[in-house]
Amino acid sequence: MNTLNRRVALALLVAAPLAPLAAHAQEWKPDRAVTIVVPFPPGGTADQVARLVAVEMEKSLGQRFVVTNQPGATGAIGARAVRDAPKDGYTWLGTAHRLVGTYGIMGDVKVGLDEFHQFLAITNVPVISVAANSPYNDFGALLAALKDKPGQLTVGTAGPATSGHFAMEAVAQTVNIKYRHVTYQGGAPAVLSTVSGETIINAELASDQAEMIRAKRLKPLAALSNAPLEIKGHGSIPSIKQWIPNLPAVTTQFGILIPKGVPQNVVDTVTKLWNEKMAKSPQLATWAEERGALMTVLAGKAAEDAVNPTVVSSAWMMHAAGLTKASPETIGIPPLGR
Repeated sequence: MNTLNRRVALALLVAAPLAPLAAHAQEWKPDRAVTIVVPFPPGGTADQVARLVAVEMEKSLGQRFVVTNQPGATGAIGARAVRDAPKDGYTWLGTAHRLVGTYGIMGDVKVGLDEFHQFLAITNVPVISVAANSPYNDFGALLAALKDKPGQLTVGTAGPATSGHFAMEAVAQTVNIKYRHVTYQGGAPAVLSTVSGETIINAELASDQAEMIRAKRLKPLAALSNAPLEIKGHGSIPSIKQWIPNLPAVTTQFGILIPKGVPQNVVDTVTKLWNEKMAKSPQLATWAEERGALMTVLAGKAAEDAVNPTVVSSAWMMHAAGLTKASPETIGIPPLGR
C-alpha cells in the first residue's frame, strides 16, 4: 500500500467511529419532565390535543410530559409565559395557532406566532348548534330568527377571536346579522352554556361539541365546511353552504408551539418525531374520527403555510367587528386578497 492509500485508510478508520457519535450528539434526550402549557381550562380541544401529544412524546422520548392549564386573556397570558420561559426546550405551548397570530392586535399582551416553531396536529371545523329542546330544527330557521331579532339571540364562545367567535363573526359579516356575544373561559364551558340553556347558540368546534351531540344534548344545525361533516356515532351534519354559499373558510388548527431560541437539536428531534410518529398516531386518528376533525400533522414551513390564511382572515374579521386595538397591518398582516 503506497503512502497516499495508507493516509486515506487511516482517515477512514479515524472518521468511522465519529459519525454515529456526531449523529447521536444532535439527538435531544430530555433529562427531566417537559411541560406543555395549555392557555385554556381543561376539556377543550387545545387541552385534548396537548394530552394526545404528551402521550406520544412520552413514548418516543422516554420522559414525562406534564400538561398544565393556564387560562387568561383568551390564551394570551399562557402564550406569553411560554415565550418568556427559559429557552431550554422544556416548556411548550398547546393551543390554536391562529389565535397566537392575532394577539398582537387583540389586546395588551404582546406575543406573536413568529416567535414560535409550529407543529400542527389537527384541523377543526366549527358547528352551529342549539340545545336539544330548542325550537330551531334547521339552520334556515335559526338564520331567519337572527335576522328578525337583531342582537337578541345569545351565542356562547370561549372569548374574543376564539374559534367559536371567529365562526359566528364570519356568519354575521357575510349575511349582515347581529347577535349577543357571551364569553366563557374555554370551549368546554361555552358548549355547556348552550346545553343548559344559558345561551341559545353555540358555534364552537365540532371537537368541543361532539360528546354532547352524540348524547343528543345539542342539536347540530350546520357545519362551517364546504361539505357535510361526519361525526362518528351521530352521522352527517349539513354544510352551511346550503344557506350561505359565500361563507369564508373558518377552520382552526391545533398543535404545539415551541419558542424560538431553544437548542436546535430540540427542534430537529421534535420535527423528526412529528413526521414519523405523530403522523401515524392511531390515538390521534381515532380522536379525529370521533370528533369530526382532520389529522393535519405538519411541521415547520408546511405548518406555517397551512395556518397563515386563517390568521389573515381572522385578523381582518375581528378588525371589521371593531374588536381589535390596531390594524392587522401594524403586525405585518396584509389586507385580504393581497
